[in-house]
Amino acid sequence: MKEKIKQIISEVTSCCAPTCCGGTDSKTDPKKIADNPESLKEAVREKYAKIARGEIETCCSADTNNGEIANVSLDASKLGGYSKDADLNLGCGLPTELAKIQKGQTVVDLGSGAGNDAFIARQEVGDAGKVIGIDFTTEMNDKARKNASKLGYSNVEFLQGDIENIPLDEAVADVVVSNCVMNLVPDKHKAYSEAFRILKPGGHFSISDIVTEGEMPDELRLQAELYAGCVSGATDINAYFKTIQEVGFENVEIQKKRVLDIPDEILQQHIPADVLEKARETVSAVYSITIFGQKPA
Repeated sequence: MKEKIKQIISEVTSCCAPTCCGGTDSKTDPKKIADNPESLKEAVREKYAKIARGEIETCCSADTNNGEIANVSLDASKLGGYSKDADLNLGCGLPTELAKIQKGQTVVDLGSGAGNDAFIARQEVGDAGKVIGIDFTTEMNDKARKNASKLGYSNVEFLQGDIENIPLDEAVADVVVSNCVMNLVPDKHKAYSEAFRILKPGGHFSISDIVTEGEMPDELRLQAELYAGCVSGATDINAYFKTIQEVGFENVEIQKKRVLDIPDEILQQHIPADVLEKARETVSAVYSITIFGQKPA
């Protein structure tokens, strides 16, 4: 039973530590947020702005009292192009490692944060290629642009934008990458439709994200929204695949998959006992996956 509990809630994709949820308005009406996706987006934007400013911890890993580590992110430091200043420990995979990026290509990073995945992609495309990061948090874009300037990159740019309405023309990208961002998007169908739109025919995506085996109870989703994305909007893996295929992608496959294991004491800091008990009944596992899909040529 203990092992099952550990697997249940790793929608804690960006909040494992007690202080991570600092700054969220605890009086926010969860029903109001649930009925208004824009309110959820604003709550997420506020949280990530505070992370960019260093006001709250980045939380994809956390120590427990007994020394156990809850780790959602993976170590990217061995990848070419890695930038320590741009790594805020907010991912759940290494999509650029599996993205089959070629020299001279154009890569778009959705939810680019402080720029680390974009800089890793820049290493792959070289001087002849181009990398475009999209993020809706002003503070993250400012941080990413400063990092790009320090690194001397002239072919990496960061645009302010919502990945449900990407500020790019059709068919501009050879590759789309994203790292643990789609699970924060209220309308995943729209976000994947936008990725499809900006890809060139024959282009592909490699996206790391959080999925569940089974559906999260509504009470947990409301709790997630109260914590402004600390427990984020992961969906059942079968529903996730269906959304991607409905958009029009083909050759959809999982490139990497791992069970996320969050210690009980961390779960209990953020999830009421009755809600956790209900989650046990509906969710058998939570995974970090990196998934590939291709736009028809």
